[in-house]
Amino acid sequence: KKKARESCSLPESSWEERLANAVTPLWRLPYQEQLRVKYESQRKILQTLASRLEELGMDSQKAGGLCCPLQPVVPSPVINGYRNKSTFSVNRGPDGNPKTVGLYVGTGRARNIVCVKANNMENIPSKHKQVAQCYEEFISRSPLDSCILFHEGGHWRELVVRTSSCGHTMATITFHPQELGQEALATQKALLKEFFTCGPGAVCALTSLYFQESTMTRCSHEQAPYQLLHGAPHIFEELLGLKFRISPDAFFQVNTAGAAVLYQAVGELCQAAGDTVLLDICCGTGTIGLSLAHRVSKVIGVEVVEKAIEDAKWNAAFNGISNCEFHSGKAEAVLPQLLASWEDARPLVAVVNPSRAGLHYRVVRAIRNCRSIRRVLYISCKPEGEAMRNFLELCCPPDPRKKLAGEPFAPVLAIPFDMFPHTVHCELVLLFTR
Repeated sequence: KKKARESCSLPESSWEERLANAVTPLWRLPYQEQLRVKYESQRKILQTLASRLEELGMDSQKAGGLCCPLQPVVPSPVINGYRNKSTFSVNRGPDGNPKTVGLYVGTGRARNIVCVKANNMENIPSKHKQVAQCYEEFISRSPLDSCILFHEGGHWRELVVRTSSCGHTMATITFHPQELGQEALATQKALLKEFFTCGPGAVCALTSLYFQESTMTRCSHEQAPYQLLHGAPHIFEELLGLKFRISPDAFFQVNTAGAAVLYQAVGELCQAAGDTVLLDICCGTGTIGLSLAHRVSKVIGVEVVEKAIEDAKWNAAFNGISNCEFHSGKAEAVLPQLLASWEDARPLVAVVNPSRAGLHYRVVRAIRNCRSIRRVLYISCKPEGEAMRNFLELCCPPDPRKKLAGEPFAPVLAIPFDMFPHTVHCELVLLFTR
């Protein structure tokens, strides 16, 4: 163990090593040691939550100064090459090549960003690396420049690769149109399609090739439509005996094998009886709700990405699941309306799986003020971030000034799931009851 720790502080001898240390800082440690490191970080988060709740006058301190019992980190079934989605940037490499496709070392603030090829990254599968290498070959042949800074011109931008256990590969290329006309754009799309279907890129065997013209850092389909250049509009994944359709911008857990373990545990923690209604907030393509639909009387899913909701509805129909309804829109707009007039006598359990930005306050308030909700399962990929604010909002005393009338929740159990081996991150599931 000591040698492993010491090796992490050795001088960084190569750019590949620097990249691995930046993105997957635990990559040198034996896997059991990685799990121990993650357990300690989750324990500190629960200690922090306990202290913050105590400041609010809530009785929260349990054994070890934690706000609730913490179970051991549940290991990932797959440790290497587990990612089903990878996002590659285009920028200057260590050799100065402005058309390097890889991942960043450095920060924009420090102005020391270098784009390093991801060939040695242990969490990225070989198929993703292959597509990235082919994309770099394509743009190196192109007379058009890469777009490093929008105002300085250039066109070729990000590459997103998604794969599934069904053998499907989707590539989405983001392109800044700058001042190019429709004819010039059509030429670039034709060249891209030819390269990946008939040229050197055919080795990638893409089942879907998408192109997005974007003048913003991140764009939704509504802001800048994903244009299908080749293949099928979706890839498909199998999980817990169900088949899921995935669109280019739909959320799906990045570790498929880990997701199966996570969702099974969520099902147990819900303690859902046959008359339970499951509220799946930030539901993505409906994976959690659909995987638990057979345990409950009804599933209600809410998701901001419209295409993901289309996927969720298709997934329900394809799998013969009829007790689910899905709502498209921001959770802070949809959920208060859904719950304000809630008169259903059936028990209501909420599962929330937000992005790193956490839940909008209006979502937490709607959950707090709905008396029917007695259990909340909060799944967080960054519990020390904005999710901490949500935890406190769920558990703090009622506050008329904030229109927070409902009885507070209390954390009763925490289970970390290692969805991201080699990184410092965990997916923490916190169970709240009242």
